[in-house]
Amino acid sequence: MTTARFRQPKKNIPQTKAERDALLAYIRDYVEREKTVPPLGLDELRVHTERILEGSGTNAIYHDYAGVLLNNEMWRETLSTIPYERRLLLMPKCLRVEDKCPAPFDEFGLLCKQCGLCTIQDFQNEAESLGYAVLVAEGSAVVMSLIQTGKIEAIVGISCLPVLERTFPYVEAAAIPSVAVPLLQDDCIDTTVDIDWVWEYIHLTSEDKTRRLNLNALHEEVRAWFTVEGLEKVMGPAEGETETIARDWLARAGKRWRPFLTVAAYQALRDNPEDAIPDDIRKIAVAVECFHKASLIHDDIEDQDESRYGEKTLHAEHGIPVALNVGDLMIGEGYRLIGACEAAPERITEMLLSASEGQRELCRGQGSELVWSAHPEPLKSTQVLEIFRQKTAPAFEVALRLGASCAGKLEEVADAMHAYSESLGIAYQIRDDMDDLSEDSGENNLETIRPSVLLATTLERAKGEDKEFMKALWKRQPQADNSVVDISVARVRALAHEVKADDRCMLMLETYKETAIRALQGLENANLKGLLRRVVGKIFNDLEIKGWCREFEVRNGLREDGEAAEVTEEVAEQAAAGGG
Repeated sequence: MTTARFRQPKKNIPQTKAERDALLAYIRDYVEREKTVPPLGLDELRVHTERILEGSGTNAIYHDYAGVLLNNEMWRETLSTIPYERRLLLMPKCLRVEDKCPAPFDEFGLLCKQCGLCTIQDFQNEAESLGYAVLVAEGSAVVMSLIQTGKIEAIVGISCLPVLERTFPYVEAAAIPSVAVPLLQDDCIDTTVDIDWVWEYIHLTSEDKTRRLNLNALHEEVRAWFTVEGLEKVMGPAEGETETIARDWLARAGKRWRPFLTVAAYQALRDNPEDAIPDDIRKIAVAVECFHKASLIHDDIEDQDESRYGEKTLHAEHGIPVALNVGDLMIGEGYRLIGACEAAPERITEMLLSASEGQRELCRGQGSELVWSAHPEPLKSTQVLEIFRQKTAPAFEVALRLGASCAGKLEEVADAMHAYSESLGIAYQIRDDMDDLSEDSGENNLETIRPSVLLATTLERAKGEDKEFMKALWKRQPQADNSVVDISVARVRALAHEVKADDRCMLMLETYKETAIRALQGLENANLKGLLRRVVGKIFNDLEIKGWCREFEVRNGLREDGEAAEVTEEVAEQAAAGGG
């Protein structure tokens, strides 16, 4: 588990993760559209790269970077067909923390000591478990000698742009399928890399039929169902004012992650993941969003929130009685849609049971929060995470289970889905906590405090007057001198940053994302394993945490104070105890 080293990418590489992912997505579409076939000579590669830069509106200074990504994508399908045991993972020694790394060198490169300070250990262990040969070394001589043995048929590499430019002629001449993830710095000390790209290429296999499934396009298709007109096609015409209000609320803003997960799980588990989405799964996906939007209506009433999505909440707009009734209606609509499916009776029973169990667990989590709010006391971060596990994770698990039930495969994947959903849900809620106190959240006073892992961590780390301030904030009480507690977001944010509670929460976020991916290791279904691994990247790349740690990418570096290991151990202990 690694976190940030506070370093920016070079200027000839896009500065943000979102920019890099957008460029990669454009290049993948370009390769699919143009049917480019490798290997390409350097001149031909440059021509295509220039077209990509022009078509995507990308700055010309990223020419070399885009060229590397293009070359990767042309080899991607070929790489997927080559067995893991015929591949080489090649990493540079500059991924290590140079002044702390205990690993020696021999004639083949770095001999990793598994100290946990950098990503080399993670990549090496995973790749070797799959069957890869692994080298942590620079220089073409060793690599070419391995290729000449005939045992290596493809290379997954990590390297800086200058080295990639120098080695391109060798790889081109050998016509070896190769992909290379560029380092984000070129200065050969404590460098970083887009970790999720490395994981994707390491695990790439033709057994995963979802590898070519465009998750962005799938997400957009699901989101398109949630217009008033789209909902009418799935649910039938609205009858009366109450249903009209419910449909309007259902169509309001939202990321639609839960229905997306339902569809993604179904597509992964069906025989052909690229087939058109059937009507039944549309009904199930809309049912999942009905449950979610109903819970938001009730949450807003219970938390006395007056706005959501930048608009009035339903009870602020229509009054509490109407809002309660609409929420209840939407729960009923969710169950109606499941019951209206044409699936086998046992599948419908399975889905209804999954939905009802998820509803019960969610209400337990919300109940714990409501009981606490009647007599608020400071909570430990572990207590907050337990509330997240009960309150947020069930909705993700229900979404996945319903998709698996529709495909008739729930029994074989249920355990992995449970573990994956717990970690995904907790990570998602940590992200929300960070976002609630970000610079873009405004300066509104925290008049109502709800369980927050960021606030809990800030309290745990604060000292003296700051600690008393945080206790009073949690309890909503005056301070010892009877002065009014300054509960402005700005003050809390400043204190969280001062005691590095924000760093720790980002560590937790990355650790739970990693734990979600690790939960998939036991899955035998390559389609579901590959797709759900990519879903983590999809969800969290779209959810930009603003106002915290803007100068770095947490997933791309390393904290050197040992805290990453501490957080990872805490998560492992909680998972072993059934607490997420």
